[in-house]
Amino acid sequence: MRIDLHTHSTASDGTDTPAELVRKASAAGLDVIALTDHDTTRGHAEALSVLPAGLTLVPGAELSCRLDGISMHMLAYLFDPEEPALLAERELVRDDRVPRAQGMIAKLNALGVPVTWEQVARIAGDGSVGRPHVASALVELGVVPTVGDAFTRDWLADGGRAHMEKHETDPFEALRLVRNAGGVTVFAHPAADKRGRTVPESAIAELAEAGLDGIEVDHMDHDRETRARLRGLAKELGLLVTGSSDYHGSRKTCVLGEFTTDPEVYGEITRRATGAFPVPGAGGA
Repeated sequence: MRIDLHTHSTASDGTDTPAELVRKASAAGLDVIALTDHDTTRGHAEALSVLPAGLTLVPGAELSCRLDGISMHMLAYLFDPEEPALLAERELVRDDRVPRAQGMIAKLNALGVPVTWEQVARIAGDGSVGRPHVASALVELGVVPTVGDAFTRDWLADGGRAHMEKHETDPFEALRLVRNAGGVTVFAHPAADKRGRTVPESAIAELAEAGLDGIEVDHMDHDRETRARLRGLAKELGLLVTGSSDYHGSRKTCVLGEFTTDPEVYGEITRRATGAFPVPGAGGA
């Protein structure tokens, strides 16, 4: 089985619609794919409506969290999407995205970059607006060559000249909310230091003690040495180890299935979940 547990669609900051995403996943030879858009489950219904036979969808989301001033992301799988407390928290995070993006635009304008809200909103479309959409605007304007080049201290990285804070959930609260909604949690790309500061391993140990289920080890932002170190940490802490592409369509260079999750780990994730279940495709329209 080939299992990719971290992908994004136009429901947040990917460039493929949910329907396009699952069709591409099937064409890429994947057996299981998780749709984990940022702080939203809006893409799930469309993905399920066209889910190809032979492909299973794991409903999920990537939750925006912050610990001691450090931004971090929590992958949540198979939770009840209508559970009121978790739903309210996701909506609070999403509602803060527009003023945050507008604040980044104002800072960029002050730096002489002629980006506009209209341009960023066009790029975001129906998705939850975020930094990748602002980064794409910088690429369109020729300010940076790639989206990744916008995530530096010169521009949009944490602490960067045009960075703006947004509401992000305390990760210990996120663990509680997801658990109460019947879901399973995995700390996404915990050592992706190209994106900015990362939380120390001592904090990961505290999260594990508080109920974190796993960490995403095999990821494009972790080199071989980092993956080996994280694998050892996961073993020490009794955490599940996942791998995934973090696919965003054409917005990033990663491809579907670039990294995958062991079937036994996937089986354990599904066994722990009580809020929702993986959905096998029946050959949608």
